[in-house]
Amino acid sequence: MSRIQDDFDASLKTVEDARSLQDLKVRYLGKKGEVTGLMKEMRNLSNEERPAYGQKVNELRQHIDAAVEEKRAEIEAAALEERLKSETIDVTLPGRTFNIGSQHPISRIIEDIEDFFLGLGYEIQEGYEVETDYYNFEALNLPKSHPARDMQDTFYISEEILLRTHTSPVQARVLEARGGKEAVKIICPGKVYRRDSDDATHSHQFTQIEGLVIDKNIHMSDLKGTLELFAKEIFGGEREIRLRPSFFPFTEPSVEVDISCFKCKGAGCSVCKKSGWIEILGAGMVHPNVLRMAGYDPDEYSGFAFGMGPDRVAMLKYGIEDIRHLYTNDLRFINQFKQTEDGGETLESL
Repeated sequence: MSRIQDDFDASLKTVEDARSLQDLKVRYLGKKGEVTGLMKEMRNLSNEERPAYGQKVNELRQHIDAAVEEKRAEIEAAALEERLKSETIDVTLPGRTFNIGSQHPISRIIEDIEDFFLGLGYEIQEGYEVETDYYNFEALNLPKSHPARDMQDTFYISEEILLRTHTSPVQARVLEARGGKEAVKIICPGKVYRRDSDDATHSHQFTQIEGLVIDKNIHMSDLKGTLELFAKEIFGGEREIRLRPSFFPFTEPSVEVDISCFKCKGAGCSVCKKSGWIEILGAGMVHPNVLRMAGYDPDEYSGFAFGMGPDRVAMLKYGIEDIRHLYTNDLRFINQFKQTEDGGETLESL
């Protein structure tokens, strides 16, 4: 047994890694190991010799077990030390800069507008971009023969299915769903499509947000007050609005809404084309025919509607001269709209 222990001790000194250590342990303590072989010799001994022999074999086993675990701890400590040396962090190096993304200017404007109207108690309603002719035109007082359809020529999938030209179909569907008995107070954001030639101020696809309020005793003064608050919220507290007579088939009376120029404050500049005013949206009182088709009694209910393009609002607010910049995914343009690490915003283009 002394020979086996001496051989083990000598072999242990040459072990340098965990794999070799495990092989050495199996060599001595495995099922066919040398210590296990000693135990098999007990059957050849007398009953008087077995206790002393068994005790010596157990002492040898314990010695090998303890030596193996001690060596294993040494190997693991050395490996950890080597790993710490190779993975040392140089705290004097400059920190890494992480690129922070930012919202697209249109998305930012839409969220600002939604937040404003949610604060006034409006609901946000969304609808289909592929619509029927009925909801896109006829339910909004635009029968098939109406000449105003020429201003909203769009992309047709069939004679009755088309890409919507405005988000007004959402309003028509909501009115119909309310059954002519409930008040309505909604805004409808989304993409719309028109057959138009793309240039600096026109696009065949753009975004729109429309609003609709239906209830008893709704007047033109309610519309004007709402739009004044909107102009001040989005373009600054000094903004004023003016209403000009216009025509929309689904409202009567109808108005174009201008805001006082935020660039020159009414003095006249290139932004407002020397007029001091900027056209921003269209609005009006909901036409009685639209109410009737949705099941509302125009003698009992009234309301107002308005529509605006977030694209145009973004162009005015951020000084964007070409609507095509909003849709070409040019990173040189998008990267001008940054967001700081604390959530603030910087517009490098301004």
